[in-house]
Amino acid sequence: MENFVVSARKYRPATFDTVVGQEHITTTLKNAIKTNHLASAFLFCGPRGVGKTTCARILAKTINCQNLTAEGEACDACESCVSFNQNASFNIHELDAASNNSVEDIRNLIDQVRYPPQSGKYKIYIIDEVHMLSSAAFNAFLKTLEEPPSYAIFILATTEKHKILPTILSRCQIFDFNRIQPQHIASHLAGIADKEGITAETEALDLIAQKADGGLRDALSMFDLNVTFAADRIIRYKEVLDNLHILDYDYYFKLTDLLLAGNLPQSLLTVDEILRKGFDGHQFVVGLCRHFRDLMVCKDAATVQLLQVTENVRRQYLDQAVRAPMSFLLSALSLGGQCDMNYKQAKDQRLHTELWLMKLANLRNLLNWDTLPDAVLPPGGNSAPERFPAEPSGDEKKNGKPAPGPSQQSTSNGSQLSESHPITSEPVNGYHASNDANGVSSTEKAHQNGDVAILTGVNRVSTAPEIKPSVAPTTATTPVAVKPEAPTRGQTAPPPRPATSRLRSTVALTAGPVVPSADADVEVISTAPIRPDKPFTFDELMDVWRAFSKIRLQQYDSATEQLVLNRELVLDETVIHLTLDNTLQVGYLTDVKPDLLGYLRTELQNSKIQLEHTVAVQETKKMIYSSQDKFNFLADKNPALHELRKVLNLEVDY
Repeated sequence: MENFVVSARKYRPATFDTVVGQEHITTTLKNAIKTNHLASAFLFCGPRGVGKTTCARILAKTINCQNLTAEGEACDACESCVSFNQNASFNIHELDAASNNSVEDIRNLIDQVRYPPQSGKYKIYIIDEVHMLSSAAFNAFLKTLEEPPSYAIFILATTEKHKILPTILSRCQIFDFNRIQPQHIASHLAGIADKEGITAETEALDLIAQKADGGLRDALSMFDLNVTFAADRIIRYKEVLDNLHILDYDYYFKLTDLLLAGNLPQSLLTVDEILRKGFDGHQFVVGLCRHFRDLMVCKDAATVQLLQVTENVRRQYLDQAVRAPMSFLLSALSLGGQCDMNYKQAKDQRLHTELWLMKLANLRNLLNWDTLPDAVLPPGGNSAPERFPAEPSGDEKKNGKPAPGPSQQSTSNGSQLSESHPITSEPVNGYHASNDANGVSSTEKAHQNGDVAILTGVNRVSTAPEIKPSVAPTTATTPVAVKPEAPTRGQTAPPPRPATSRLRSTVALTAGPVVPSADADVEVISTAPIRPDKPFTFDELMDVWRAFSKIRLQQYDSATEQLVLNRELVLDETVIHLTLDNTLQVGYLTDVKPDLLGYLRTELQNSKIQLEHTVAVQETKKMIYSSQDKFNFLADKNPALHELRKVLNLEVDY
């Protein structure tokens, strides 16, 4: 019985032309061989299964070929090529750096480099997984790699380029291998199936190519698995789904339709069916987010090419993308990203996934896209389309007359909004204003109160109502003088403010001058007139200070605060200086300082009173522990001890 050889070895490329998906590298290498511009060291880096070691072997064989073809390929007939194909070449050496990563292994390699080739022009050393070499081995290899003999060529291959020392990288000619495109992998698998006499569905080969994630070796291994499963030598799409444990596109399309319809029960049952089949919940979340991304890609004809699926699946995506609003897809992707990031930390991961689906099913009620007709862009304009007719306002409901549309409503200065005024494309919280218990809508309340009505997601611009002038009109900046009551002694009054008045209004900044009337919602804030500061004595200050301390004692009864307020004061004109013991007292003083200054300025009728504090530095007594400390303490009191120690030549016992 003939031994089975896996497809990855049986159909391994033997020439540059048979390498799949790496034309930018194979073309460069062939030109280098033709023009004899070969570097002394090459570095092939890239993901697994993309042809790094294969290209290294092809390059080694082609360099020593004695009869190159016109295309720069090996002839496979000369002595060098035959010995290479039989794994009997003495000029090509392969070293696995994962198991030969010490300095001693590199030293043996350097010793071999000293001897020229027995036949042929070059000795080629292929070092696979070179990133596994130790730092010492890399350093031992530096000199030989930089200045090798004229007949020695090194080809290094690695999947982790970042782990290689920069000094090694600078001495090599670097080739970055790309992931192989799914269509190239599927085409290569179809060619192998024809050679083996195997019938394969196109969708099945495309599915294998996508699952391989750019690695041809992985694709060939999965191909062999499915060939072994198919007793009748026919590879079917459904069987590939089961063998590779891949969730079918139909589940994603079905679940998306249920979410768009707001059918939460069936959505949860569909997820339960998926999980009972043994699929990982996290992979399902990632796959559904990927599905939403593909739907969003299909929204624009220019980005449909980013969708790497078969033609039948592409048509399904295009059909569902028409029925899925962009607002739903963006919200679903945002919620899906949060679900993906928090999935590992969730205690109940299934509940975490189901909560995400509940939110997606409820998006229909929040966005309410059923009430939106198809978007129609205005001719020659780029503004957002008006998606729904304006909702009747309170006046329209009462008078039975149609309210002006968004382009006909006036602002407070009488200016008209242009018809191309940008409006929101889709709502967030629905299109209808909420009503209170009396049946009055929020829009009507806003007009009654003179406020600007802002409805989230509503395609309407509401402005403040027109304010009619009263009998004696005044401008919005005219101060209104109101005589305040004089503060009595013993009461806390706020510090004086400039005698100004402010009008709080909700009129837009672009509106014209506002004329207040009796009906307008205008809040007038008046302050007391400015009065001169009155001088005071230290005794008057102490009387007011003690009065404030008694008030605080009755209100809070804090011993630490009373300790702060009963400190000794120093008055410097209007600046009060206070000395505290520690930072804890500073915190209490900071808390009480606003009330204290307000009380002092009111009672003493002086707005320039300031309060400053300092923290007294307390001396820390040094503790005596060691023998040296004890001797120094005694010697400070009796300096004759120093003389005694010198005369007797004594040492302090440590």
